[in-house]
Amino acid sequence: MMKRLGFLPWLYIGPALLLLGFFLVYPALDTFRLSFFGARSEEFVGIGNYVYAFTTDEMLTAFKNNAIWLVLFTFFTVFGGLVIAVLLDRVRYEALAKAVIFLPQAISFVGAGVIWKFVYDYRPGVGLLNAILVRIFPDMNPIGWLVNSNISTYALIATGIWIWTGFAMTILSAAVKGVPDEIMEAARIDGANEWQIFWRVTIPMISATIAVVATTMVINVLKVFDLVYVMTAGRYDTNVIANQMYKELYINRQNGRASAIAVVLLLAIVPVMLINIQRFQEQEARR
Repeated sequence: MMKRLGFLPWLYIGPALLLLGFFLVYPALDTFRLSFFGARSEEFVGIGNYVYAFTTDEMLTAFKNNAIWLVLFTFFTVFGGLVIAVLLDRVRYEALAKAVIFLPQAISFVGAGVIWKFVYDYRPGVGLLNAILVRIFPDMNPIGWLVNSNISTYALIATGIWIWTGFAMTILSAAVKGVPDEIMEAARIDGANEWQIFWRVTIPMISATIAVVATTMVINVLKVFDLVYVMTAGRYDTNVIANQMYKELYINRQNGRASAIAVVLLLAIVPVMLINIQRFQEQEARR
């Protein structure tokens, strides 16, 4: 009887494990194997594909852009979402305002990319942003937001922030509402102003949630693809790791290089996922 009961949990999770193994573990292992082969996955090239991934100009540009995304996108989505969550917690129209800010999450990322491609259009008659700037500053020339390599990556990051800030706001808003009112009132009685309460009470109390949201944003940054592909296709120095992997596989027909880039991307994401798992385990241990 005990043996049968011990086997029962495995009977329930068995199908899920089989699906995970077939659709996740096996493809990951096979991708790792293919990363040591050439363009047609026939000739063994050793670590040549990894040398390519870490030395070519295209990949170095992709790494640089992902690093810029990592810093700016993560900071502005998390901090912006936190500030909005705290401010809207005090207004009557909180639900309506949050719905409007969260709305970009309801749009597909490809759709959002198309929308912002029109917003950034060089022609004032088409591009909303240039139309506003030219109307305010009549002597100003339109700006090529997506074709100027000095600002194109930042324009894409701004689009990403517009999409994901609502997500961060929603999660952090729930955490802010979980801060006990008694602690806030005690801080006010002790003479703390709202700015001090924000930095010394609210943030420490929800630090675990902030960390989870931040690591989620980091994972999104490392695998960002759709916005870059739709808006610039990686041109004008906007290339990122995932977009380069797509180019190697479907345009250059270099299966081995694409597999190596996929492995690099996976290895970059795994530590962040492990940090998230460790935090979840620490939170469970405290309960």
